[in-house]
Amino acid sequence: MILIGQYDSPFVRRVAIALRLYGIAYEHRPWSTFGDADKIAAFNTLRRVPTLVLDDGEVLIESSAILDYLDELVGPEKAMVAENGPARRHALKICALGSGLADKAVSLIYERVLRKDQLKLWVERCQAQIGGVLDLLEKQRAAVATPYWFGTRIGHADIMVACALRFTSEAHPALFPAARYPALSAHAEACEALEPFREIVQRLDPPKG
Repeated sequence: MILIGQYDSPFVRRVAIALRLYGIAYEHRPWSTFGDADKIAAFNTLRRVPTLVLDDGEVLIESSAILDYLDELVGPEKAMVAENGPARRHALKICALGSGLADKAVSLIYERVLRKDQLKLWVERCQAQIGGVLDLLEKQRAAVATPYWFGTRIGHADIMVACALRFTSEAHPALFPAARYPALSAHAEACEALEPFREIVQRLDPPKG
């Protein structure tokens, strides 16, 4: 397998961490969606990451679709999400909230870097969405007494939220003050202490707008 994309992307990172936790070997090609867009286009016409190239040449795109394949590959006993029912729906909702948080944090970077005159309405909307998601996730994580969101085993929800929190804190530190979100801060700290998180990491250094 070949995983395309840099680890400063929370979406690439969540896939890479899942691959490591599942014990699935892969080749990493740390291509940038800006500097290496033409290289990525040879596999993914959207020029987006993560892109996963399977051994038979099939190409998977979007982190959620890639993880769905990996879950099927390892089987329901090892999969880091419930196979069906309310538990699966709840976990996927947390994943979607974490993914949305990361997406809005990325959007704010693009707004700052790519637009000479930032659109105030768009910036305020993204900031409101980020704040709303953080408030909701904080409330839900604070209500969970187990080490991870859904028990004693780490899951995709834990990984996605942790990756999104790291990205947001590096890209927009003012939007994620640790004192305001103690449960999420503790969650992120616990995940980042794990070996796969320590190994699969790339500090975000966005260009200045």
